Amino acid sequence: MPAPRRIIVDANIPAAEACFGELGEVRRLPGRQLPPEALAEAEVLITRSITRVDRALLDQAPRLRFVGTCTIGTDHIDRQALAERGIGFSSAPGCNAEAVVDHVLGALTWAAEREGQELEERRVGIVGVGQVGGRLAARLAALGIETLCCDPPRAEAEGSEGFHDLETLIERCDVLCLHTPLVRGGSHATHHLLDARRLAALRPGTWLLNAGRGDCLDGEALKARLAARGDLLTLLDVWENEPAIDEVLWRAADLATPHVAGYSLDGKLRGTHQVYGAAMHHFGLPARRKLASLLPSPALPRLTLDAGLSPWDALRLCIRACHDPRRDALGLARFARERGMARGFDGYRAAYPLRREFATLTVELREGAADLAPWLEGAGFRVEHR
Repeated sequence: MPAPRRIIVDANIPAAEACFGELGEVRRLPGRQLPPEALAEAEVLITRSITRVDRALLDQAPRLRFVGTCTIGTDHIDRQALAERGIGFSSAPGCNAEAVVDHVLGALTWAAEREGQELEERRVGIVGVGQVGGRLAARLAALGIETLCCDPPRAEAEGSEGFHDLETLIERCDVLCLHTPLVRGGSHATHHLLDARRLAALRPGTWLLNAGRGDCLDGEALKARLAARGDLLTLLDVWENEPAIDEVLWRAADLATPHVAGYSLDGKLRGTHQVYGAAMHHFGLPARRKLASLLPSPALPRLTLDAGLSPWDALRLCIRACHDPRRDALGLARFARERGMARGFDGYRAAYPLRREFATLTVELREGAADLAPWLEGAGFRVEHR
């Protein structure tokens, strides 16, 4: 199959020229505003979750031969329409899962500190145990935190052992983390999975975190619960109607970030590289570019700890050295104030500060801090003893 000549890449996808330049001419464009004249000539389209690739878009792109999305989720892609037109497709499963888990741990440890607790005092329910939820469950278990998991499709395929229904999580957990894909129909639909009835059933004092898909949570119902009772702690990274999100709900949330949980440099480059490999395979070409060649050295490669910190204090210090979700909440607020919500939401994402994953930080433990090793390793950091 001959290599394509014209390639459209979302403007915020890193290393696009280094990877897709092997295929042809790379043109970077804003993912929400792809002009018809560019689509008319495009043979390859590389997107993120903000670009809806549906029949209407495909009608404007008659020469398209391959579509890739540098994301875990694919609900913005009409895969049936691609298949009907013989257009190749790839996503990047798992590319930013580690980054999302980093974000969740940062958000939960902040919530625990705000409430004067430690995270181990709470029982965490994880809804959706895929690439992200499965990693989160493993890290929480390594930290000694009790978790209950809900994933009906996996329970149906693998057996019910180790899984619970959502009502059990609502009844028994005081932290609820949503990590489901958006599925609008069928027996395992997740659109408004947390609807008015389920939100009303949440126990007072529940921490509610959504880093999956905004439409899995009924924003109007959540607003009503918060307005009437104000007894939930809400940690929201994804929203209905992005980027023009509900400003009333945004103000009511305790930690409000603009869909950046997975926005580590590592995750972004991993996504680019996965889709690059799939595109090269589709066109029968070798994928010569290695992921390691795209990743720079971390700005903070090492921390040294000595005696004097509790395990949770040490974890908070190391977590915030890599990623503090409060920075993203403040950034969204600043950009929204300066540009309005929709433009500010996208503007902060486009100008996102450099962020590396926990695994890029080596924590050196002196003799007096040796007992911190299981905690730090469990959270995802590299540990060395001195």
